[in-house]
Amino acid sequence: MTDSTHTAAPVTPAVTSFGKTTDGTEVQLYTLTNAHGLQVSITNYGGTITSLLVPDKAGKPGEVVLGFNSVSGYQSPEFLKAGPYFGALIGRYGNRIAEGRFTLDGKEYTLAKNNGENTLHGGKKGFDKVLWQAEPGTSAEGPTLKLTYLSKDGEEGYPGNLTVTVVYTLTADDALEIDYSATTDKATPVNLTNHAYFNLSGSKDVLGHEVTIAADRYTVVDAGLIPTGELRPVKGTPFDFTTPHAIGERIAQVPGGYDHNWVLNQTTGLHAAATVYEPTTGRTMEVTTTEPGLQFYTGNFLDGTLKGANGQTYGKHAGFCLETQHFPDSPNQPKFPSTILQPGQSLHSTTIYKFGVRQ
Repeated sequence: MTDSTHTAAPVTPAVTSFGKTTDGTEVQLYTLTNAHGLQVSITNYGGTITSLLVPDKAGKPGEVVLGFNSVSGYQSPEFLKAGPYFGALIGRYGNRIAEGRFTLDGKEYTLAKNNGENTLHGGKKGFDKVLWQAEPGTSAEGPTLKLTYLSKDGEEGYPGNLTVTVVYTLTADDALEIDYSATTDKATPVNLTNHAYFNLSGSKDVLGHEVTIAADRYTVVDAGLIPTGELRPVKGTPFDFTTPHAIGERIAQVPGGYDHNWVLNQTTGLHAAATVYEPTTGRTMEVTTTEPGLQFYTGNFLDGTLKGANGQTYGKHAGFCLETQHFPDSPNQPKFPSTILQPGQSLHSTTIYKFGVRQ
């Protein structure tokens, strides 16, 4: 007779084909499942989360991220033109660097300008568009997928050979944990994140989701979304999510919608970043991180040209992002927490998205 308290050992992720890239390379999809019906699928193309099934308050699993069912969706002309970065790993530098340049140790480095006058999410071919070495496995916490990539010295204009390892773990307690680590042989800025778009309802927009962000300040930005350097209190503004507010409640007061970095109150260890509650399905999501910032983005640029894995149209506000990160443009902002990784140092960063239901 088996002991009812014994937890089943994690099952190694299943591997299937995810199609071929435009240059004919075969791409894989790795599916991690836990005992409660949570299932996440991740491809080695861009380290991208393509699907995440989470039960609602009735116990019925449903899709909670935006994505496509083959690699062709992530390489289509429409997707590349829109550049929403659905579910991808972002690097070498997540978010924006002003005017596509920074100075480090007295030398100026020039990057590709792929967002107006600025560099966004690593440049023209960031970590979202490369093939990662994938190693499926298991841990005490649950099934894992370890992804490794060597970003060579000079790639996209950045200095140093940067070795990056990202481990996704789907835990027995219904969390998707992402652990980032990196080493370099030359000083270089590094800001790693994941660009998943969440929609906990499965409906056409996320405006009814209730969000709380553990931040009393945010980084004020100019018209190009580059920080001015001011860390402004959220109190009395539509940026105040210190108590729960529906995304749609005050979004009209923010020109263009939310696409800003919040300065998290806690900065040491694993700390609270945000919680989300979706009233119709009862789904909840808690975000904890070791990072100092959180980019909250409300899918303002989605315009209905992209169709998802289940044929749904991704219109404006079809998903929201909670990208844990260091602040935008930190290499040019000496007062912000440093993003410079030195030789001999190791970068370690963890972010956890934990799912549940409220009846």
